[in-house]
This record gives sequence, structure tokens and C-alpha cells, in this order.
Amino acid sequence: MNYPNGIKKKFKVSASNRGMTLENEINESNIYYRNNDIAVIYKKPTPITINKVEYKNRKDAVIKEAHFNTPSTTDYNGVYKGKYIDFEAKETRKNYFPLSNVHDHQIKHLQKIRDCGGIGFIIVRFIDENKTYLLEIDKLENFLDNSNRKSIPKEYFVNNGYLINQGYNPYLDYLKIVDIIRRDNNEKIF
Repeated sequence: MNYPNGIKKKFKVSASNRGMTLENEINESNIYYRNNDIAVIYKKPTPITINKVEYKNRKDAVIKEAHFNTPSTTDYNGVYKGKYIDFEAKETRKNYFPLSNVHDHQIKHLQKIRDCGGIGFIIVRFIDENKTYLLEIDKLENFLDNSNRKSIPKEYFVNNGYLINQGYNPYLDYLKIVDIIRRDNNEKIF
């Protein structure tokens, strides 16, 4: 960044905050959906057990040590038009999506959601192009069954997923895609 008087400052982007932009946009979209009685969808908390807390008083408690209880499943879940939905959201700076970014237990979880009549998918943002795609679990499963690649090329999302257009309210209207999926599956949408 260039400041007055010729001063230049470089900012380092922390890897710990990768994915926060997409997550924030989904969270804002979910608030819009809830406030307008469209859907009830929340970010799932990560299940942890607190081992050590330091505090001077109750307001200033700080968790100093904790561990994960179990591997978390996916990022979001909720209900839309009487249908349970569950999904994972990821970002990538590459022109492919590394499969190491989604874990086997998450894929199995999404498969169980589908098998029980729910809708499971992943949302992937390709940061450099600022394009966000929804890929149903069936399409993800198809790729995994028919490829030995360690990543999914962006073209696969273009050809087999759904582009989520950015808007104003909600910013990412991914439920519009869920309606398309349900219509394509000949489900009654009310």
C-alpha cells in the first residue's frame, strides 16, 4: 500500500483467515434468509472440550487449552422449504480444488444426508476469478469414483456444478440453486 510522502507498506495475509470471506458472505446470506423467513440455516460450531481457562473475573475468561472432541462434519446445516440441507464451504486460489481440503468423513456425512432424503453439497470459491460454485454430493461422488486425481479441476465445477451469482440481498443466493436442484429432481417445491 502506498502512503503519503512515498512511504510503502506491505501487508502479509495470514493463512489462518483463508476462507473467511466466503464464510462471512454465507453467514450474511443466512441472516437474510432467517430474517425474511426463507430458511433457517446456521454455521455449525466446532465441538471442543476446554481443558484450561485463565480468568481474572468471569468477563475476562480466556481459553488457554482445548482439544477437539470429534472430527467436525460440515460447516452449515438447516432447513429450507421442508428439506434438510447440509454443506461444506471452501475457497481456493488455484484453478483447481485440492481434495485434501475436504475430508473423507465429511464426504461420508454428505452421502448420508443424501441417502436420508436431505440435500448435501459443497460450495467452492475460486478466489482469483471470484467465482463461486455449488457442487452436489452426487457430482462430487461421481468425480471421486471416476478419477484418481488429487484435485478437482475448475472445469469440472463449470460443467457439473452451479455458478452462484453474487447479488445484494442475499449476497450469495445459494438457495436459488437448491430450488433448481429440487426442480431438476422433480421434487415438489412450495
